[in-house]
Amino acid sequence: MNTHVDPFDVLVVGSGLAGLTTALELANGGRRVAIVTKRGADTGATAWAQGGIAAVLGANDDFAQHEADTHHAGGGLCDAQATRLTVERAPQAIRWLQAQGVAFSQEGQALHLTREGGHSQRRIVHAADFTGRAVQEALLQRAREHNAIEWFEHHMLVDLITSQRLGAPGPNRCLGAYVLNEATDTVQVFAARATVLATGGAGKVYLYTTNPDTATGDGVAAAWRAGCRVANMEFVQFHPTCLFHPHAKSFLISEAVRGEGGVLRLPESAGGTRFMPAHDARADLAPRDVVARAIDFEMKRHGVDCVYLDITHQSAAFLQSHFPTIRGRCAELGIDIAQQPIPVVPAAHYSCGGVMVNHHAITDVPGLYAVGETAYTGLHGANRLASNSLLECVVYAQLAATHIAQLEPLASASLPAWDDSRVTDADEQVVIAHNWEELRRFMWDYVGIVRTNKRLERAAHRIALLHQEIQEFYASFHVTRDLLELRNLVQVADLIVQSAQQRHESRGLHFSLDYPQAAAQPQPSVLRPD
Repeated sequence: MNTHVDPFDVLVVGSGLAGLTTALELANGGRRVAIVTKRGADTGATAWAQGGIAAVLGANDDFAQHEADTHHAGGGLCDAQATRLTVERAPQAIRWLQAQGVAFSQEGQALHLTREGGHSQRRIVHAADFTGRAVQEALLQRAREHNAIEWFEHHMLVDLITSQRLGAPGPNRCLGAYVLNEATDTVQVFAARATVLATGGAGKVYLYTTNPDTATGDGVAAAWRAGCRVANMEFVQFHPTCLFHPHAKSFLISEAVRGEGGVLRLPESAGGTRFMPAHDARADLAPRDVVARAIDFEMKRHGVDCVYLDITHQSAAFLQSHFPTIRGRCAELGIDIAQQPIPVVPAAHYSCGGVMVNHHAITDVPGLYAVGETAYTGLHGANRLASNSLLECVVYAQLAATHIAQLEPLASASLPAWDDSRVTDADEQVVIAHNWEELRRFMWDYVGIVRTNKRLERAAHRIALLHQEIQEFYASFHVTRDLLELRNLVQVADLIVQSAQQRHESRGLHFSLDYPQAAAQPQPSVLRPD
């Protein structure tokens, strides 16, 4: 079987907002684009986003305030240029999305703006409480209809193909990727003059997460193996309010619920009182890291399984209008949010670190770009401000597309086929499942909301053992999606722990009992491949 796919101008790995924006901008400019996505096109994290997109559109708002809020949430580690660039391009990003057919919520003739934790103004553009789904559906329809975009669903990135990997002379360059076609169970060769990683985050490295099952750090791990630096991997954002219910399946309760007056309370068994005012002057509108740590503290102090988010002061009509998805899902589980508080716990939500890129989303390896949650642009610093993530996806995808469109075509190169002639079918798939469970559990226990040197050492030891076992498995057996995802998660877990061990302070999303104070001159934690 010929495993080579015809060359493309651009290979986009991932079909969320970042990947779709990149693909559409390039296809509209006449480039031939392949979109590779490891499951269905609509199964990534974008469709799960409830809140919205931050942009300065209100009469009392300005860029300086949005920048200040971003820097404050980011704990002094946000890159000033990246922040300014993103904030100033936000209104244009909203207009671009509207032009693609995204129907945002209106208030009269204007966009309705809501407020979320960490924001000093109402600046969150949204589509009720299903913004991500509205954005995903609109862009996906455009991409499906575009004759310059070719789709490869149920295709998973195995590894990037670089000149260094091939032993070619000269500087390292990305030439394309090896991709597992699940339908044929073969690894195909995709050649492209530019490859864009838009694979999302790595929330599945933790036992409890708001992320979909696809969030296994594929892009970060592949870029690291290809020779790219990563930064700030220790800053994993735990969303403070994930629905606590045995059948909820990672359902998050949007930040906007607190933005519309929702308050956090202890369970009735522990007094039922509000507790956020005792932790921060901003109370329930404090940034996510503050709220997540406060919830973690109160749960441990009182020995309770969850806390409660109370929005019962709002009418049923208001809740149906503003939070139909949340109200409907809670109702399915027997919770009437107009009458009852919502049980919530923190859960791993967003990776603020990632593959280091410049202001055109270019990585350390020419020909390779990273956008969205896969990338580290410097915007989020030590903690992402709510609703800056979808914004970053659009802004940096457009910047990447602009740069890629200016590239000269590469001379065609003969890329070698994937060699699996010396491997066999695995006879112990259960090993993968067990290793996955072990990894996610000890990452939750040792590298969670509150960390210590001893916990990090324990995690590093376990990761080293898992890494060796998985590498032996990878070298001996045919690759499968489960094996590839586990391989990537172990690599990302190692990067998270290494970064956490580098940071001898507490800042933003990284809180250490051994280093409770913040350093005077913080720096990003940068890791370089050997």
